[in-house]
Amino acid sequence: MMMSRAATRAARSMMMGMVVPRYFSSTTTTAVAGLRYNETTAFKLLNGVGGHHVSGGSSGHVPGMVAGFTRLPVRNMSTATLHDNSSEEKEKKVTDSAGENGGNDEKAVVSYWGVQPKKIMKEDGTEWKWSCFMPWETYKADLSIDLGKHHVPKTLLDKFAYYTVKSLRLPTDIFFQRRYGCRAMMLETVAAVPGMVGGMLLHCKSLRRFEQSGGWIKALLEEAENERMHLMTFMEVVKPRWYERALVFAVQGVFFNAYFLAYIVSPKLAHRIVGYLEEEAIHSYTEFLKEIDNGNIENVPAPAIAIDYWRLPADSTLRDVVMVVRADEAHHRDVNHFASDIHYQGRELKEAPAPVGYH
Repeated sequence: MMMSRAATRAARSMMMGMVVPRYFSSTTTTAVAGLRYNETTAFKLLNGVGGHHVSGGSSGHVPGMVAGFTRLPVRNMSTATLHDNSSEEKEKKVTDSAGENGGNDEKAVVSYWGVQPKKIMKEDGTEWKWSCFMPWETYKADLSIDLGKHHVPKTLLDKFAYYTVKSLRLPTDIFFQRRYGCRAMMLETVAAVPGMVGGMLLHCKSLRRFEQSGGWIKALLEEAENERMHLMTFMEVVKPRWYERALVFAVQGVFFNAYFLAYIVSPKLAHRIVGYLEEEAIHSYTEFLKEIDNGNIENVPAPAIAIDYWRLPADSTLRDVVMVVRADEAHHRDVNHFASDIHYQGRELKEAPAPVGYH
């Protein structure tokens, strides 16, 4: 009996030595012949163990079946995994190619899924170097837009929106004072939120009601993306301090949730708030330009991302960038006041053509 148990343990150990490497190791193709030999030896040993008599007088010999092992499944496991060698070799080649490229796995993953990034060229024949926006998303800002437009608050909701925005300006003036570069950076972290929230809620509404949005989803998402590009531009000019980054976390968290609830309760109020925010942005950028003209802020060369995004001349400066950003804010002012007016007329946004591409 002791010998039977010892033989059984030896057989199990030998079988685990065959099966485990096949399923849990990437080096399975180097010992195929040896595995087949070990398989045969193991089953001979199992059959030998099965030949011992079990107490009770009956023979316990069952060819090929001892202690819960059967010959057929193991043989099937032995041959089935061999068919996967080609796929394992392909994966190994992909991994090796990634290692040859200095550990950069991006090319290997792209090659595996078949999604190859296209090489995009600019109009002058040079290669496009930005991945955050494409050449067909660039434009020339309309600097002729009327910057002095103002929506006079008349209704209760309009007055609430107007004085809410005015109250938000006071702590901003105290915190940033005359540091208009940091002020612009902080402003854009907030200004990029409403378009995304409004576009997201309109998107969900379109799905729930099985209806189109009249292009307003795209228009609002374009606004959010444009505001985000403002931030990416000013990040090249002003480097935020650690406490300013912390402030962005707090302000964005509060503003996102507040605007989300406001848009659900009253879209006309939400758009009116953004309209007044954009009016304040125009005022802030006008003050920014005055500081540059007075020599209080250095008129440094424009960042490369701004030159490509707004199609500015190569010798453009920070002042040129502030000019086009201010024009963008004026367009966003018009879009949001227009959207609020549509709701005030008792209509839905989808009933009026969306100003897609309005810059």
